[in-house]
Amino acid sequence: MTVARYLCLGLPLLAVLAAARYDRDRDARAAALLAFVAAAIGVAALHEVARATGWYAFAPVDGAYRGLPVDLWIGWAALWGAVPVLLRRVLPLPIALGLLGWLDVVTMPALEPLLDLGPNWLVGEAVGLLGVALPAQLLGRWSADRRHLSARVLLQLGLFGALLLWVLPTLAFTLSGGSWARLAGLPTSRLLLVAQVALLVATPALAAVREFAVRGGGTPYPWDPPDRFVTTGPYAYLANPMQAGAVALMMLTALVTGSAALAVGAGLAVAFSVAVAGPHEDHDLDRRYGRRWRNHRRQVRAWWPRWRPYLPGEPAVLWLDDDCGPCAAVRRFLERRHPVNLTIVPAGRHPTEVLWRAGYTGGDGHRERGVAAVARAFEHVHLGWAWLGWILRLPGLTWLAQLVTDAMIAPPHPPQPPGERCPTPSAASSTGRWRPSASTVSPGSPRAPSPLPPG
Repeated sequence: MTVARYLCLGLPLLAVLAAARYDRDRDARAAALLAFVAAAIGVAALHEVARATGWYAFAPVDGAYRGLPVDLWIGWAALWGAVPVLLRRVLPLPIALGLLGWLDVVTMPALEPLLDLGPNWLVGEAVGLLGVALPAQLLGRWSADRRHLSARVLLQLGLFGALLLWVLPTLAFTLSGGSWARLAGLPTSRLLLVAQVALLVATPALAAVREFAVRGGGTPYPWDPPDRFVTTGPYAYLANPMQAGAVALMMLTALVTGSAALAVGAGLAVAFSVAVAGPHEDHDLDRRYGRRWRNHRRQVRAWWPRWRPYLPGEPAVLWLDDDCGPCAAVRRFLERRHPVNLTIVPAGRHPTEVLWRAGYTGGDGHRERGVAAVARAFEHVHLGWAWLGWILRLPGLTWLAQLVTDAMIAPPHPPQPPGERCPTPSAASSTGRWRPSASTVSPGSPRAPSPLPPG
């Protein structure tokens, strides 16, 4: 059994070294590391499911984590994650998955008595290949070749979320006090409250991830960074919104589970960021962006947010229908608060198109429409309103807010001619199909005939 464990660790590591000599590209090796981490987390989750379903179980041995021998865990993750990514040019994904499945089918029965296979262990193998190896390979291959940005950002988000909210707390519980039982034992109302607080705490980090993707063209992974320097969204208030959000979530988890070890881990994460990761990141950004980075860093702190945003460069533009009552109210609301580097212009003056909803154009050319445009404008006011804007732009919430606005406040419509008012929902109900609107409007607007779309 000892020899089997050595082989299960040594052979995959030798395969990683050989594959790394074949593909010496730095991006490919970084992507292989990411795929290894994804596979390791997936294998740990698969092991928990396998124990519950009886697919397989390991014999009690030293050097195990929750019943999973660490050496087999590392070797398994290397084979399912790093090796096929480094060999992706000679191993297409279907062939790689087929070889991994064949290798497991051959070797897993040979590992008895270390591994006890249940009658349905092949079901577990299929679940592992599709639920663990396949996502790890997609993430690694897309990251190595810089393809499918949105998909790899979502996969990274799931990976880092699982690491932060499951792996690290479970490891802390294993090493010290605390358990998931304390959280699971809360009444449903308190569980919902904890979930809402967690979402509120995580919102700036989620907004920062999205900002990296849509305005920077990159991901949170340090070796797959944005191509453009990102200073908008949460980065106008805080230099490290993702790290700050991760630490806050760890502290919240430590509080609700009673884990002192997890709280200590959160403190160590801050210390690591300040002493190790931060200087390295500063040096890299200084090298890549020079004066722009230095100016931003002097104005925006790493761990303590600004109240008003730092938004240099070309001003953003918010396009609102001046003849729409709610849009006029939004304009007055924003102007009273003196938004930073934001110009508000009547929607009818848009130079290239007829706006059917409120529009936002950032100084870098980034565009939003409808509720999302107003949410973007909130980022120019102060931290409190920016936070609300980030919440409104969470996936799903933007769609819901826009649906409510269109259905209960006013339907989509183009900017109104001078002297006319925007239509109400009741006036729109008889006009049939609507296109997107120039603004968000309210049920208090007087009823008026609904304009037909041009053409």
